Amino acid sequence: MRLSIRFRWIPFLATLVVVAIGVSLGNWQQRRAEAKQATEDQITLRAQMPPLAASALPRGADTEEFRRIVAEGEFIADWPLYLENRPQDGKAGFHLLMPLRLAGSDQVVLVLRGWFPRDARDRARIPEIPVPQGRVRIEGRIRSAISRTLQMGEPVKLQPGAIVQNLAVADLAAASGMPLQTFIIEQVSDTRDGLVRDWPIPSAGIDKHRGYAFQWYALAAAALIFFLVTGFRSGSKRSS
Repeated sequence: MRLSIRFRWIPFLATLVVVAIGVSLGNWQQRRAEAKQATEDQITLRAQMPPLAASALPRGADTEEFRRIVAEGEFIADWPLYLENRPQDGKAGFHLLMPLRLAGSDQVVLVLRGWFPRDARDRARIPEIPVPQGRVRIEGRIRSAISRTLQMGEPVKLQPGAIVQNLAVADLAAASGMPLQTFIIEQVSDTRDGLVRDWPIPSAGIDKHRGYAFQWYALAAAALIFFLVTGFRSGSKRSS
């Protein structure tokens, strides 16, 4: 029995579409994995460097994201901001943001102090969170921007105590008139305020993306194999 393949345009084009989609999405997931791997390598490298002093950084200076940093100063307690839709361990909650006036300087840096749960009955009810009094020493790491969530509706007016979904440092500087640094500090040191500081890891999910990439490549390969196998079978039957 002679093997031959019966070429049909519709199955051929359908196979091309599936293969193209599978390879494209597989490459996309692979690029995401590579980007997160680069971020993880960067975090590991910069965690080993000596911490920077916030007071020694001029305003607007280029900073190394994820580098450790130490800031000394006083919290501006009358300008808290609350980032909503920030879940932690499956629980809804907020991130507390508060400006810190650096000691011996007129510069102000925004500190992401920590997470606390949302009141299940009243979304807008904010508990009393202790604010360290006087001069404090904050240890943390530099973040270039605040992570964003899907914006629902119009942004609210920036004012003390506002509950916001997303925030840009430049917008806060304009609304408050404070000479804010362009970066923020993700606090890791404990100031006995009851806040949770188990920050999300930006590089999380590397293996997940690689797994997705394998699945998409496998789909493309399966589509091609299916086209060839069914074609040979059809050709065989026709020959016999």
